[in-house]
Amino acid sequence: MGKDIVKLEPLLLWNHFDNLTRIPRPSGHEESVRAFVTDFSRNLGLETIRDKVGNILIRKPAAAGMENRKGVILQAHLDMVPEASAGCSHDFLSDPIHALVQGDIVTADGTTLGADNGIGVAAAMAVLESDTIPHGPLEVLFTANEEAGMTGALGLQPGILQGDILLNLDSEQEGDLFIGCAGGLGATMTFRFEREPVPDGCKAITIAVSGLQGGHSGMDIHLGRGNANKIMNRILYQGYLRHDILLASLDGGGLFNAIPRDSRATVVVHSSNAEQLIRDIADHAETICREMILAEPGLVIRTEMTGMPESVMEQGVFFALLKALYACPNGLIRMSDLIEGQVETSNNLARVSSGDNEVTINCLLRSSVDSARDDLRTMISCVFDLAGAHSVFDEGYPGWRPDPDSATLERMKEIYTATFGKIPGVKSLHAGLECGIIGATYPDLEMISFGPTIRYPHSPNEMVDIASVGRFWDFLNAALAKL
Repeated sequence: MGKDIVKLEPLLLWNHFDNLTRIPRPSGHEESVRAFVTDFSRNLGLETIRDKVGNILIRKPAAAGMENRKGVILQAHLDMVPEASAGCSHDFLSDPIHALVQGDIVTADGTTLGADNGIGVAAAMAVLESDTIPHGPLEVLFTANEEAGMTGALGLQPGILQGDILLNLDSEQEGDLFIGCAGGLGATMTFRFEREPVPDGCKAITIAVSGLQGGHSGMDIHLGRGNANKIMNRILYQGYLRHDILLASLDGGGLFNAIPRDSRATVVVHSSNAEQLIRDIADHAETICREMILAEPGLVIRTEMTGMPESVMEQGVFFALLKALYACPNGLIRMSDLIEGQVETSNNLARVSSGDNEVTINCLLRSSVDSARDDLRTMISCVFDLAGAHSVFDEGYPGWRPDPDSATLERMKEIYTATFGKIPGVKSLHAGLECGIIGATYPDLEMISFGPTIRYPHSPNEMVDIASVGRFWDFLNAALAKL
């Protein structure tokens, strides 16, 4: 499969990306890819530093005659989101990604591709390896664990970076320059409960929600895609009201920054109501699928009889959980007043998971306005406090405040226009770029983010536009030569 990829242009970049697809690198499991890029840079004879949190910093001297230029830092993250299609047996800790060339895009066979941020990593490696690209003093910063908490950027210490301009290679719309991003805040809500024996005369039914598109919980949150946790809760709520169902288990969603695509629940109902419950769920499923036919044409809601569980959640906590999940805000909360078409504030109801004696709910709150993020935090806290849950919010990460008057932005716009004959877009991103965190530690850095066009990141439908990778590479080369 990789043989097709290594024939793509630019050859050097795609060869490095092909190598990266062979190295398992889900968030939190990056030792192999760290060793790979470390060996690569040291074989080139370049200064290579690994810090305490797993970031890799590589320095390359300026090309002859460019020693007095401003220092440029190329920055990309090493990890990828591990999402697979239902029924796919891919093991992200050991299996390579099976990347495929399909027409004008590269995608993967049943999993996320890892173009986010593998293309950025591959581009930086290609620059390090090339002896024909002119550039001033150069640093490459490969950060750790971006997708599951940005701990690499958060752990980056002052004084390590020497450059003046940081080019983040992790945005996903070629032709746009990004100069700001939203901050984020993780939330964990917990319901404690006692297990109760299953009443006599009952049957058990499994309900499955699947086939949703999912996607990036920042970049795609405004598209109106279905949230599997919300859909499942809607079904369970009606089942509770009409048939007094009891909950044995519930498991929906996954990563904080991925819109949930799947949810599965096992419920118990009195035998006399079982067939009617299945018919009611089928009717309700038809209604929901009809509502979402354009946004989610692949949505499937199924039921089947299953083996009897050993116990169920106590009824009062189950109903409180249902009401809290119904009331929890999800998706787009507010559009920006400052940037047309830009999401300001959102929430992703990312995961709902039951255990032996507790149910855990995880959300990711995003906003480019700190006060709006804090207001959303209070809203969610109040919902779950009223329902009797315990709420904990992490420290979050800062946003990146746009600077439309940046001299580096003006220069990058000039370079883009000279290279392609058109003016680039200038935007802020409703996602957590590491620029916000790095900028808090290095406030004098001027930063720009750009990248190729990547569609459906954080989902098994992830794909990267081949032609946009070529333009991204050409722009990166031009920027390094002229900054």
